[in-house]
Amino acid sequence: MTMLPLLAEPAITWIKVPRPTFDLVGVVLSSLGLAGICAGVALSLGTVLGLGFIVRGRRAPQSLAERLSLHLPCVTSRLTRMTQCVILEA
Repeated sequence: MTMLPLLAEPAITWIKVPRPTFDLVGVVLSSLGLAGICAGVALSLGTVLGLGFIVRGRRAPQSLAERLSLHLPCVTSRLTRMTQCVILEA
């Protein structure tokens, strides 16, 4: 058995590290920036999807009855609470 490992230099047991600091302003500003990015993405996606649904709804094919209909209003009686619609027959 050799004595070389026992004669080696002593190992360093601690290293001096600077005290950590907490940057509250940086955390708050980065959080607000991230929230702003998320809000911008949500707003733009909502706008694009909303306009897409509106355009798609206006381009939807109508049925034959809907295209030929005169879209006459219905009248509701106040006394009887019955609704009467104008129906024209050819």
